[in-house]
Amino acid sequence: MERKWWKEGVVYQVYPRSFNDSNGDGIGDLRGITEKLDYLKDLGVDILWLSPVYESPNDDNGYDISNYRAIMDEFGTMEDWETMLEEIHKRDMRLVMDLVVNHTSDEHEWFQEARKSKDNPYRDYYIWRDGKDGAEPNNWVSFFSGSAWDYDEETAQYYLHLFTRKQPDLNWENEQVRKEVFDMMKFWLDKGIDGFRMDVINLISKTPGLPDALVTQAKNLYQWGGEHFVNGPRFMEFMNEMNDEVLQHYDVMTVGETAMVKPEDGVEFTNEEDGVLSMVFQFDHMEIDGLPGSQEGKWSVQPWKLSKMKEIMSDWQHTLNGKGWNSLYLENHDQPRSVSRFGNDKEYHKESAKMLATWYQLMQGTPYIYQGQEIGMTNVKYDSIEDYRDVEIHNWYNEQVTEKGKNKQEIMHSIFVKGRDNARTPMQWSGEKNAGFTPDEPWIKVNPNYTSINVEDQQKDEGSILNYYKELIRLRKNHDVLLYGSYKLLDPEDEQVYAYERELDGEVALIVANFTKEAVEYQVDSSFELKTAQQVIGNYPNEEENGEQLHLKPYEARVYIKTTK
Repeated sequence: MERKWWKEGVVYQVYPRSFNDSNGDGIGDLRGITEKLDYLKDLGVDILWLSPVYESPNDDNGYDISNYRAIMDEFGTMEDWETMLEEIHKRDMRLVMDLVVNHTSDEHEWFQEARKSKDNPYRDYYIWRDGKDGAEPNNWVSFFSGSAWDYDEETAQYYLHLFTRKQPDLNWENEQVRKEVFDMMKFWLDKGIDGFRMDVINLISKTPGLPDALVTQAKNLYQWGGEHFVNGPRFMEFMNEMNDEVLQHYDVMTVGETAMVKPEDGVEFTNEEDGVLSMVFQFDHMEIDGLPGSQEGKWSVQPWKLSKMKEIMSDWQHTLNGKGWNSLYLENHDQPRSVSRFGNDKEYHKESAKMLATWYQLMQGTPYIYQGQEIGMTNVKYDSIEDYRDVEIHNWYNEQVTEKGKNKQEIMHSIFVKGRDNARTPMQWSGEKNAGFTPDEPWIKVNPNYTSINVEDQQKDEGSILNYYKELIRLRKNHDVLLYGSYKLLDPEDEQVYAYERELDGEVALIVANFTKEAVEYQVDSSFELKTAQQVIGNYPNEEENGEQLHLKPYEARVYIKTTK
C-alpha cells in the first residue's frame, strides 16, 4: 500500500461560524481561526478541513454559495484567508476546502441569469422541467423535506433542488458547467490549498429523463428518487474528467461525501489504480440509531446494538484493506455529538469520550476530529424551536408539528438527539462569558455546560479528554501498525466489548473498548499472549493483569502492542 501524507495525517474540521470570533460580532471568522492555529498544532492535527467560507446568503450556513471566488463578508476578506493559509503552512499543516458543486445558491449570478428566460445562455446550467398533470415534474423529495422542485413564475417551469429551494442543482450534463467548476477548483489550488472535501458529490449525475421514484416500500429512501440521483450513470465519468482536468496536476487529498454507498462503491471510488477520490465519507454507522433509507429515519431515535456496529465498521475495514482507503469519523457539522450519541455524557463523560476516540481513531484510515470533539462537547437542549438556526431542523419541525399536527414534545426530542445544531454551538474555549467564543451575543446560543467543559480547564488537567487526544494522536503516528496494519475483528457477537487487532510487519496491536457503564470481564485470545505485550495507552491508569482476562471498568479502553518477530 502506497504511503501518503493524507493517510498518516489527522484531520480537524473547522466550522468557521462557530469556532472563534476575533472581531466581537458574535460570528466566528478567518482571523479567529488564525488566532487558534497554535492550539491546533499543539493538538497534533496535520490537516484542517474548513467548512465553506465563500460568499453566501446563508440559507444553509454557507452550503449555498453565491460566489465561489469570494469570501463571505462575515468571515473577513480574501487577504484574511490568504494570511490564514500562510500561517497554516508555516506550521507544517495543510488546508482542505469544501467544494460544493452539486448546487449553488439561487442568488448566484448563474441562476439569476438562468431564471430570466428559457433561452438565456445560463438556462442550461440548471435543471428545468415543465410540470406534469398540473403538478411537479416528478415525485422526488428534497433531503430537507417537501418536494425537490420549485416553481418559477417568470418562466413557468420548475427547477430541481435536492436540498433547500434556495439551492438549485447544477446541470452536470452541461459541459460548460463542468468547465466552470474545474476552473474554479484550479483557482483555489493555485492559491495553495491542499485538497477538497466534496459536498454530496455522488449526487451530481441524474438519470436521463428524471423518471419518477419507485414507490415500493413506504420507508425506502429510494421512494424519494435516490435511485435516479445517487451514484448516477455518469458519476464516474464526471469524476474521471475532474481528475484528468484538475486533480492529477496537484498533490492533493480529496474526500467525497457520498450518501448511500456501500464498501464496494468505496473500493471503486478510492482504489489506488483508477479511483477518483482519496477517500469517502460513508454513513452506514451514522444510520445505526435510526431507520436507514428514509427521511423520517434520520430523525427516528432507535436503540442500536454493538454487534451491528462491528458488522458495519468491519465490512468497510475488510473490503477496503489493500485496495482503497477509509475515513474515520464520529462527528461533523451534520451529526450530533458522539459522546452524547454513542457514549455517556453524564456520569462517564470523560471516560466514554476517551473510549470512543481510542476505538475509532486506531482503525485503518484517516481520522477526523470535529471542533470540540477533543474536549467532549455534548448535545444541547434549547428551550424553544426559535433558538435553533438550522434550516433542516425548522423544515422538519414545521412539516411534522405545524402541518401534520404531530406531538411537539416527540419532535423536539428527535431534534435534541439528532439535530445538526448540536454540532454548531460555539466552541467552548473557557469558562468566561459565552465560553470565550465572543464578547457579544453569539449567532447561536452557547451550550450552558461550557463552564465545566472547556479548553482552558482541560489544558490544565493532565487527565483531560483534550490531553488524551494529544497522546492518542502521537501514538498513532509513532506506530506504522496503527497506520497501515490490517484489521481483524474479535468476538463479533459480544454486545459489550468491541475488540480488534491491527497487524503489520511482525507487530500486532490489540484495541479493546468497553461500550457499557458496567464493569466487564473480557477474555483475550491466547494467541495474543498478553503477558508479552505492552499497554501503550488507556483511559484509566494502567493495571497489571494476571493471565489473559481483562477486568475492564465502565467505558474503559486499552491498547496493547507486541512484537512477533
